[in-house]
Amino acid sequence: MTMTRFPSRLATLSALLLAASASSAATLRVTLSHDLDSARPSETVTVPWKEVNAALPGALIQRIVVKDAGGKAVPFQVTNVAPQAKDPQNVGAAYGELIFQHSFKAGEKSATYTVEKSDAIAPVFPQQTTARYIQERLDDFGWENDKLAHRTYGPALMAPAAPGSGKEVLQTSGLDLWFKRVPYPIVDRWYNKGHDHYHKDEGEGMDFYNVGKSRGAGGTGVWDGKALHVSANYAGWKVLANGPIRSIFELRYDSWDAAGTPVTEVKRFTVDAGHQLDRIDSTFEFKGPATLTVAVGLNKTPTDKGENGVVDVKRDKATGTLLQWIEQRSKGAFGTAVILPGAQDFTDDALNNLVLAQVKSGEPLRYYAGGAWSGAKEITTAAQWQSYVADFAKRAAHPVKVGLQTQP
Repeated sequence: MTMTRFPSRLATLSALLLAASASSAATLRVTLSHDLDSARPSETVTVPWKEVNAALPGALIQRIVVKDAGGKAVPFQVTNVAPQAKDPQNVGAAYGELIFQHSFKAGEKSATYTVEKSDAIAPVFPQQTTARYIQERLDDFGWENDKLAHRTYGPALMAPAAPGSGKEVLQTSGLDLWFKRVPYPIVDRWYNKGHDHYHKDEGEGMDFYNVGKSRGAGGTGVWDGKALHVSANYAGWKVLANGPIRSIFELRYDSWDAAGTPVTEVKRFTVDAGHQLDRIDSTFEFKGPATLTVAVGLNKTPTDKGENGVVDVKRDKATGTLLQWIEQRSKGAFGTAVILPGAQDFTDDALNNLVLAQVKSGEPLRYYAGGAWSGAKEITTAAQWQSYVADFAKRAAHPVKVGLQTQP
């Protein structure tokens, strides 16, 4: 009788141990807090993967779930921007950051989420940001989120045109804007439709922003006190993360002469869902002077031909904000802005409104740049744009704090 009961007792004990193990599975508690009274929609939260891995050993990106305080699963992303190591044993040690978003209501000062392992496969979440090299069109580089799209230009565009080819030739490191009416990605669709189509509004928005040889909406240069010295088109690119919530990429600019000082630049773009402005970290390398004065610019004449744009410019040295609101004849109104914390001054050249700051070689300069179009039906007036940009600057100066706690 003993022999017949022992397996039954062993099975019962095993079941109890498994149940206890399941009930005591660890979770990572993520507490968010901030000190502003205003609403903060689409705040992007980043948790180093090493912290997730420490709390949830062996967690894999396809078998975790992020839940809000009510237990509802929310979209998340895991990057490989700064991996700790390779993962030959498949224990989840090679990722960079866990990313998700929270929208604080006005007056809401804290929020709590949990990260847990899951037996179910995590779903594929809607793509809200993308970035890619555009081989279809003279090596443009395009990026977008659910609010706005952008592009800039590679070496093929500035290469000489073969006789009779009709190829466009343009040398510029300015940044372009494509204005969207829709939240889904449109860059691929518009390039597939072709140049003559995306310059017309066929229901999803349009490209009517003018860059030319200007800085466009957030390009940079070196200011010598009298003139702006700018790079040629980007020379190299690298995508580090590609949505669905955040895209990160770098553009490299080869050496150019800045009033006798050779300078190179690498721009790192961080593009978050739900934001009208991107974060840009520009790192300049140079020898000789201890610092250089760098300018970030907005094109003075950003409208399409025939639109007779009326440009209103605002400057706020306290926040380093340079802002435009442009009324057009037939294509709606739009705003552009640069926020450069720690800005020294403002100036203009023939093509651009400029905001200035000092940089040291090898130390990134952080700023924010982007725009908004009345056709998207979210920001339709100059007052709304000024309020949005002022609030964005305040949020940048008061980042959300992230606290982590492992719970059994």
